[in-house]
Amino acid sequence: MKVYIVSYQLGSKKSHLGLFEQLRASPAWWHYLDSTWLIATQENANQLYRRLKPHLDEQGDNILVIQAGADRQGWLPKKAWEWIDQNLPR
Repeated sequence: MKVYIVSYQLGSKKSHLGLFEQLRASPAWWHYLDSTWLIATQENANQLYRRLKPHLDEQGDNILVIQAGADRQGWLPKKAWEWIDQNLPR
């Protein structure tokens, strides 16, 4: 299983409920920062993006899907680091 960082800026007035439902439908996910999710999946970045794309407005929304790596650092709650360490070992 790979972990992807999904970060977005939603500028359109379109409802994004479908986007959030698709992110939560992933095998495992973590969401603590407002517009950033960590998604654990067997999909590659393109497959994950294609699953999310129908729920975006190309005129006002932006999204980045990029594979997470072992070199990481930040200021997050202990529970967040536990999820990261469990799903993205060093």
